[in-house]
Amino acid sequence: MIKPIKLAAAALTISAVFAAAQPAPAEADSAQNSAAQGEMSPALDAAVTRGLTFLAQAQDTDGSFDGGRFGKNVAITALACLAFMADGNLPGRGAYGDIVDRGLDFVLENSTESGLIAAEGAHGPMYGHGFATLFLGEIYGMTLGTADSARSARVHEALVRAIRLIERTQNEEGGWRYNPVPYDADVSVTICQVMALRSARNAGIEVDKTVIDRAVEYTRRCQNTDGGFRYQADGGASQWPRSAGGVATLYYAGIYEDNAINSGLLYLERTAGAASGGSRAHYAYGQYYLAQAMYLAGGQHWAKWWPNARKEIISEQQSDGGWEDRTAGVNYGTSMMLIVLQMPKRYLPIFQK
Repeated sequence: MIKPIKLAAAALTISAVFAAAQPAPAEADSAQNSAAQGEMSPALDAAVTRGLTFLAQAQDTDGSFDGGRFGKNVAITALACLAFMADGNLPGRGAYGDIVDRGLDFVLENSTESGLIAAEGAHGPMYGHGFATLFLGEIYGMTLGTADSARSARVHEALVRAIRLIERTQNEEGGWRYNPVPYDADVSVTICQVMALRSARNAGIEVDKTVIDRAVEYTRRCQNTDGGFRYQADGGASQWPRSAGGVATLYYAGIYEDNAINSGLLYLERTAGAASGGSRAHYAYGQYYLAQAMYLAGGQHWAKWWPNARKEIISEQQSDGGWEDRTAGVNYGTSMMLIVLQMPKRYLPIFQK
């Protein structure tokens, strides 16, 4: 199980901290931590049950999950599978194991020789690539030693190629953007790649530590004086969804105590979520990263934020069990909200402490 490493900001290089992460446990049962008192509730359990039922019915015959105007999409397929994995389902295991199995087939079928994971006609494929690589990292870490050797080898090969593509497409600022070329960067695409790198490293895949150092440098340059994060390093206003991603980036890079994190958390507590009057734009995306930022912060940050966030998210669930998202559709919104609500289950290695 991964243990957070507390350190002063200047005590160790980021790469040293990132390298210290240990591979995740092989089996989901051993990976689960018990939810803390009060983290779960009957209303949450009911919402998750309805949400998983809705999402299971949305899978296409080829294993994909539709992304509305984005069509068949590796990002939404990966996120949907992670939502089922957050309940302990794996290929050959659990009530929804076959859903994850078919989703994995779809992602593997769209893994190219270059390492890029993208469905045909994908727009801005590095978003999808980051989420798909995270999914492969999580499934490899959770099934290593339990899956059939041929399938495990195929996942390993696709995962390594995907990580190498992330490493070689980092731009000179230290970030990534929509396309797999090192020309531009934004904080939103960057968090996707950093999470993928951390997941792979947790699963025992070698990751270039200098890539993480440079990603941290880029993320720091995106922070405004109010503690929030702008979209790109060259200026702009803070917004809570991307700011949650910025704080999460620093945590996943191995930083646990830092002024940038402290000011970022204060900004999020002032501005984030509907209850605070925050913007509804990119709501599911924002809640996904906000939950991670608060969970990784722990202590009173998580204890104060979680009950209100849980209530708010459950209240947003539709009568059919899904959550709508104006940006990428109901399958995306449902997947994101299910991942958030199930975070206290701690099945996914990326969310273990």
